[in-house]
Amino acid sequence: MSDLEKFSDIILADRGKQSKTDYIALSIKQMIEGGKLNPGEKLPSKLAMAEHLGASTVTVQNAYQSLLEEGLIRAVPRSGFYVKKQARNVPEESKAPATPGTVKLRKEQVFYPSMKGADHNRQKKIMAINDLTGFGRCSLSAAVPVISAMKVQCCPLPTSIFSNHTGFQSFYYQDFTQNIIPYVNEWHKLGLKFDAIMTGFLGSPDQIELVKNIFCEFDSEGTINVVDPVMGDYGMLYPTYSAEMVEGMKELLKYADITVPNLTEACFLTGTPYKEDHWSIRDLTAVAEKLNLMGPEKVVITGIPQGGFIANLCYEPGKPVHIIRTHKNGTSRSGTGDIFTAIVAAGAVNGEPFEDSVHKASQFIKRCIRKAIEMGLPVTDGVPFEELMHLL
Repeated sequence: MSDLEKFSDIILADRGKQSKTDYIALSIKQMIEGGKLNPGEKLPSKLAMAEHLGASTVTVQNAYQSLLEEGLIRAVPRSGFYVKKQARNVPEESKAPATPGTVKLRKEQVFYPSMKGADHNRQKKIMAINDLTGFGRCSLSAAVPVISAMKVQCCPLPTSIFSNHTGFQSFYYQDFTQNIIPYVNEWHKLGLKFDAIMTGFLGSPDQIELVKNIFCEFDSEGTINVVDPVMGDYGMLYPTYSAEMVEGMKELLKYADITVPNLTEACFLTGTPYKEDHWSIRDLTAVAEKLNLMGPEKVVITGIPQGGFIANLCYEPGKPVHIIRTHKNGTSRSGTGDIFTAIVAAGAVNGEPFEDSVHKASQFIKRCIRKAIEMGLPVTDGVPFEELMHLL
């Protein structure tokens, strides 16, 4: 019997009024408790199970997450899900009576009962989806303070956690994919609404699929989806980026209101041959138009080399194309793209004209790079935006 044949009795059409997630989770639970699945046995991957059952990968992920929370299965990073031992002994200390003067907290207790029913949507908010890097001033570590300085609350959703970015020879890394759904479910419980949802580097097809679902789940009137399709630079994809992920990013653009690809990414997304220089305004506009047809209303193509300048092209249908140029100033540094996207996203939430936000972002990054050179900071350390936050 193949691994998937064991699950042939799970027929979604027989679920009655149960949700697909609850039905799948309950069916697997019964298989575990009935001995059909043995302790230590590996469950099929989310994709394989989804295809077998005719469900989405997110539905299977939610079902597996429910089983995780019940303690019936365990997740092994980069490997998959495994059945846990059926007997779960209660620790002796949990049976002991509480010491006088102490309070035992149950998992379901509400810590702030007076806040129940509170309105958490009285301030402008951006959900920022990206990795969290402890050192190197990039990703969420750069976006959160910049958005906050522009008087917008930033709610970070980490896709992975790094001690320092991958430009260093050594780093610690922890994938956060398995935690994304329970993480955002807590925001659902609070009734959070976001003025914008901003994405950065997404490290797998699963993460791209999850973000698509987040766009749908948190869609509300006026929400602006900003997609930074971080895939590569200098005419090449990053080593971890596959053709499947490029296709996934194309699908994600259908949900975007604004996109901010660099020139390399714009070429890969539109199937345009990349060249290092000699880009005419007409050719760049044609690339921007293709991106616009893929979904986003507003497009800015960044990092366009023009002699001694770096240019950004702003495109909105029915409006003149704008080229914003700044003098080349030193070498490329980590985090500048994240800062650029953060300024554009916060500007959109604040109602700033698109061109003005792009100009502000370009000038701010130029000054940050100049300050980094003045301070003698290593290129790996990013830019000292903290010194210049007053300019935002």
